[in-house]
Amino acid sequence: MDQIDLKILDVLQRDGSLSQRELADRVGLSQNACWRRLRALHERNILKGTTAVVDRESLGLKLVVFVMLRTRHHSADWLKAFRRHVLTIPEVIDFHRIGGDYDYQLKVVTEDMASYDKVYQRLIEGVELDSVTSYFAMETIAESRPLPI
Repeated sequence: MDQIDLKILDVLQRDGSLSQRELADRVGLSQNACWRRLRALHERNILKGTTAVVDRESLGLKLVVFVMLRTRHHSADWLKAFRRHVLTIPEVIDFHRIGGDYDYQLKVVTEDMASYDKVYQRLIEGVELDSVTSYFAMETIAESRPLPI
């Protein structure tokens, strides 16, 4: 990957709706050269599809919760079942295994506290967890920022 590829990625992160001609103009390539580079970035799985950024609050998803989980189970079978279970909960939009005092961190978006409680009940019914701690976002300062290329 060279500087032109990095520039393509940077421009697309900021505006994925650009036409191929507009993208080529912004990165200083012909349209064909830009298309070849885009195809190569997709084939190498560096670009993974095209998505739209949706304003969650306009859809009524006003509550953001960071859920910290601790478990006493670390077997491959438990982990497989746990991952499968969490991924069935659509309100979980980010899911990380982490180091430190907790084992996993989830980012949950939902309408309100009552809706979050339903997510919480669904989360704990599927697998045995040692502790679940929820942190509620008071204000979103930055979200879905571009990667620092």
